[in-house]
Amino acid sequence: MLQTGHWKLRWIFWLGLTLWLFQVPVHAASETTERIEWKKTPIRLELTVGEERQVEFPSSVKVGVPGNLQPLLRTQSVNGTVYLLAHAPFESTRVMVREIGDGQIYLFDISASKKSGQSHPMQVYVQEASEPGDLTDSGVVASNISYVTLTRFAARQLYAPARLLADIPGIVRTPVSRDSIDLVRGGAIDAFPLVAWRAEGYYLTAVKLTNRTGQPQTLDPRNLRGAWLTATFQHHRLLSAGNEADTTAVYLISARPFSVSF
Repeated sequence: MLQTGHWKLRWIFWLGLTLWLFQVPVHAASETTERIEWKKTPIRLELTVGEERQVEFPSSVKVGVPGNLQPLLRTQSVNGTVYLLAHAPFESTRVMVREIGDGQIYLFDISASKKSGQSHPMQVYVQEASEPGDLTDSGVVASNISYVTLTRFAARQLYAPARLLADIPGIVRTPVSRDSIDLVRGGAIDAFPLVAWRAEGYYLTAVKLTNRTGQPQTLDPRNLRGAWLTATFQHHRLLSAGNEADTTAVYLISARPFSVSF
């Protein structure tokens, strides 16, 4: 009886979650600028052909576009913001951007395709070195939002009763495609992103996992595709397809938006 009641509660949860996803407004429309810290590692930038994308820098810059890319990519640099427009698809190509003032160099691996992808603005910044003992407000906030805090927040949003839900300052909703993805290696598990948040440079995504086979499946984070800082399963074992226990959720934390990290 206890087990039957447990799975009934899970069925009610998924029904409620579906309604919640359609009812809760995505109030982060103004929060869609992706902030990337320059850490001397080339920044991956994907463009959609025919859609202009903006990249903002700390100061005015000059873009060095390779000769073979010039017919395919238009770049305009205006007061620290670079506007990029791909005219045709091209493979990942290294592009160097140099600040006009102090000569700071940024490296990008830019590619373009006709497939719709990320189009929101990007802001590149350099973390200023702080003096020992200098505790800024941003540092305090960042220290409070840990991987554990983010994972627990997502689990509550999906599983806790509505009356117990509470916002955490600094965590905001961010758009995510809900199309099926091949997240788990082996082809036995269907995966659908449900909802995503952003907080202090971290991206948190809850993904629904469903067993599509007639055999129970044990979930292992090592079988996940993508670049994740952490991956936490709500349940580590799924029963066969059609069973009430064939579905669970995984909470993924990444340094980049889900579509880039996957």
